[in-house]
Amino acid sequence: MVDVADKLAYFQAITGLEDPDLCSEILAAHGWDLELAISSFTTPNSDRPESPATVAADGAEVGSSEQSNEELRLIQRSETVAGGAASPGLAWKLITLPISVISGSLGLISGAIGLGMWVAGGVLSYSLGMVGLGSGSDRNGDSSSPLVSVSAAAAEAMDFVASFERDYGATRPNFVTEGFMDGLQRSRSAFKLLFVYLHSPDHPDTPLFCERTLCSEPLAAFINENFVSWGGNIRASEGFKMSNSLKASRYPFCAVVMAATNQRIALLQQVEGPKSPEEMLTILQKVLEESAPVLVAARLDAEERRTNTRLREEQDAAYRAALEADQARERQRKEEQERLEREAAEAERKRKEEEEARERAAREAAEKEAALARRRQEKALSLGSEPEKGPNVTQVLVRFPTGKRKDRRFHSTATIQSLYDYVDSLGCLDVESYSLVSNFPRVVYGPEKLSLSLKEAGLHPQASLFVELN
Repeated sequence: MVDVADKLAYFQAITGLEDPDLCSEILAAHGWDLELAISSFTTPNSDRPESPATVAADGAEVGSSEQSNEELRLIQRSETVAGGAASPGLAWKLITLPISVISGSLGLISGAIGLGMWVAGGVLSYSLGMVGLGSGSDRNGDSSSPLVSVSAAAAEAMDFVASFERDYGATRPNFVTEGFMDGLQRSRSAFKLLFVYLHSPDHPDTPLFCERTLCSEPLAAFINENFVSWGGNIRASEGFKMSNSLKASRYPFCAVVMAATNQRIALLQQVEGPKSPEEMLTILQKVLEESAPVLVAARLDAEERRTNTRLREEQDAAYRAALEADQARERQRKEEQERLEREAAEAERKRKEEEEARERAAREAAEKEAALARRRQEKALSLGSEPEKGPNVTQVLVRFPTGKRKDRRFHSTATIQSLYDYVDSLGCLDVESYSLVSNFPRVVYGPEKLSLSLKEAGLHPQASLFVELN
């Protein structure tokens, strides 16, 4: 929400009143409704009651309340402070913005015209929209004169250009078809001065000035080449307000202005009364020559700002590119580091798996060897002691694939299984599947003959067998 100080500053800039206490009282009397206070201030005297008593007698909106009396007293006091000038009889009161004479090295007669959202009207509506205030008449049902909107100012400019061209032809200054502030901004962007023409259709010198001076080909060409032009009819709202702001006292009226700092404009030259094309050219050429250093400086300053901005953008772009390159290298370094860490972790995992596999294989081999040792021992024990030579004892020779030979005596009643147990107990074989075979005749003593005794198998009293791996 806009605070009290902002509203007070807007009201002072728009009305031209310098007394802050008076402005505060006027705003307070209107409930600090900025637009309502300005509308009451700009309403002609003929639309306002003469006194509180008259208001009460006529039964008007304000009534006989204490607040209404205070409002009327403040409005009358504000008129006295503003200068006590009579109303022009139009819907808008004269609002004079402060103009101060500026003396500079160029020797220009200029005035700083305080904008402060410069007049009640279209720009006021725009400024109120900026500070977040709605229309006072819409909220309160007030029937005061509506303020001119920005689009209305542009429409007035278009109507003026069309009417001027219709009356005086196409050879003329190229007036912009937009409001004064937009035209001023256009001239500032183009690094040119703004040529202002206020048209008074009722003045007797206006037709001749327009036909012979303003629409003369040399002057129109000079203005179009060196200035941005804006024109307004003083019968229209914005033209009337500009005539008050520039304090036009004679017509035809022309002025040359330029944008200044802090929302102000500098009045460089004003031309009042009829002038010949030669006189106008001389005046405008002089203003142009005197203001050329300022415009050149402004252009150079803008170019320097653009150059600095471009350099900053290029530096920022180079910095961003370098930063992105550094970030890319950092990402690549991290990715490479992560890849190496993954590979190292994978190699470590494989090493551990291989180590565990070797340990498991060694453990299994040890367990298997232990099992074989136990089985050999068990089978050796199952054989009993070797018998002495005798008629019932069989001598058995066993030959292994490696060429090794082993012999032992067995009881003739011992089974073929005893021979296999004997071979197993020796631990000379790395395999478990084998067969005992005799050569002459070739007989394989397989699983079906394991229960036969040595005598029944024909191996008594002695036999020679060899191990055949399956």
